[in-house]
Amino acid sequence: MKTAHIRFYEELNDFLPPPQRKQRFDIHFNGTPSIKDVIESQGVPHTEIDLILVNGTSVRFNYKLKNEDDVSVYPLFESFDISSLQRLRAKPLRHPKFVLDVHLGALAKYMRMLGFDTKYQNDFLDEQIIEISLKEKRTALTRDVGILKQKKLTHGYYVRNTKPVKQIEEIIIRFDLKNEINEFSRCVRCNTILSSIEKEKVINEIPPKVRIAQSEFFYCSVCDKIYWKGTHYEKMKVMIEKMKAL
Repeated sequence: MKTAHIRFYEELNDFLPPPQRKQRFDIHFNGTPSIKDVIESQGVPHTEIDLILVNGTSVRFNYKLKNEDDVSVYPLFESFDISSLQRLRAKPLRHPKFVLDVHLGALAKYMRMLGFDTKYQNDFLDEQIIEISLKEKRTALTRDVGILKQKKLTHGYYVRNTKPVKQIEEIIIRFDLKNEINEFSRCVRCNTILSSIEKEKVINEIPPKVRIAQSEFFYCSVCDKIYWKGTHYEKMKVMIEKMKAL
């Protein structure tokens, strides 16, 4: 039986049991497993990792662990340039787009409301999510660690919070999206970009009170849904301003 020493940093500790968080601990193994397999055996998905140091040197996922190796594992870097090291994930996606798993329907609505390109269906299978992520270059957001451990997936993130408002705050901070917010520009039902439409064209499809109070209307060509800045708008604006200030 061989022994190596490992420590996980920052939010990677979310995947570990309390006794192993924020400290170096020993792992025992036979043969020459890859560092990727060893890390994922501890519950940490590879999509959350950006840098691995073994004995102070950066290595790739296919590095074969040796006896008495000292391993440090770091999460995705958004603010630091580590291009001189062996960055493990593909290059960051320049235009943020997302695909969400079936557990994140409420989050999908918030993200669309803020203008983020968000693909979601309540019957997506895991394989569909991975396929969409790869084909359309979307980051997969999920509450299922198993999806993130799929070898094919290159861009994925485990959503820590369980409450939708906290989830959207988490995503904006994690992906530095506050300057990308373009509120009420997408249909919250289907993600289509809304277009403005003249009041006269929808006058017979809106409530009488809205005809009097509102003059600006938006239209989803896919859902055939009409939007306007009603009472819900003012409530949402408060939340949006908070998001912009994160």
